[in-house]
Amino acid sequence: MKRLLTVLLTLMGMLGALPAHADELRPGYLELTQHDAQHWKLVWKAPVLGGLATRTKPAVPAFCSQSTPQARVEGLVLIAESRLTCTRDLAGSQVGLTGMDAAFTDALVRIAPLGRPVQAARLTQSQGLVTVATIPDRWEVARSYLVLGIEHILEGYDHLLFVIALVLLIGRTGTVIKAATAFTLAHSITLIGSTLGLVGLAQAPVEALIALSIVFLAVEIIKRDPANPSLAERKPWLIAFLFGLIHGFGFAGALREIGLPESDLPTALLTFNLGVEAGQLVIIAAVLALLFALRRFRPQVLAPAVVSATYVIGITASFWFIERLWG
Repeated sequence: MKRLLTVLLTLMGMLGALPAHADELRPGYLELTQHDAQHWKLVWKAPVLGGLATRTKPAVPAFCSQSTPQARVEGLVLIAESRLTCTRDLAGSQVGLTGMDAAFTDALVRIAPLGRPVQAARLTQSQGLVTVATIPDRWEVARSYLVLGIEHILEGYDHLLFVIALVLLIGRTGTVIKAATAFTLAHSITLIGSTLGLVGLAQAPVEALIALSIVFLAVEIIKRDPANPSLAERKPWLIAFLFGLIHGFGFAGALREIGLPESDLPTALLTFNLGVEAGQLVIIAAVLALLFALRRFRPQVLAPAVVSATYVIGITASFWFIERLWG
């Protein structure tokens, strides 16, 4: 009993230590586009937070000369554009980023040569360079954005807390899955619409509303009355769908900062969404498993554990809301 409470308190402390800027997944994006036999355009997008902008820089082969980068800052992203002049083909050589071992986030690289398929890869602390392939794997874009979607839901703390709170509110496996499906459908609609320029909202109010959605769920959990269920309890799929529309704009904002390959846009959007859904299912399964274990082995602990976790979630989200509203 004491050991279980210690674990719960540790988890609650970890939740309380989440950063104020909850949506922390901001990978960099390096793109090389070939214009002719010798010339390439290099675009480097690096988030100001996370170490990429200050600790890393593009790495190109020695037989390529690089023009002075034209840099600008948009929001919290540094964007630098330059030209490469290479004396021979890049195939077989390595490109990427130096200094990745000192950064706190990953980066995507996209290489678009003339007459060959686009190559995409993920750069990490352990592998900051990638070899330019003669015949790129057409599935690289799909794999890269699938992993990005999974990491975004797992490391985007506000989306993570929303899913956890939704499970705590509902508690029933079948109903949770239906609500999660509605949430996925909704954020897919606004994510695709925003990415394609069909709809849009300013990012600041979107981030504040995402935090407010978590506060709403926390309040619903605390004031829950089995004799008089609220709308959120009776129709959780509806609440999940409505808030999912808002979260979709948040996902779109993250993708805009990361960058999307224009020629592979449908693949990138589809696999990113699939990655988000896979990440959600992992979270839902983990929370349901924990609730089941408590209900089975420590039923007397279940109610206070849920209440305590809910207060931590609600207080954290309230802080995010105030910080985003006035920040």
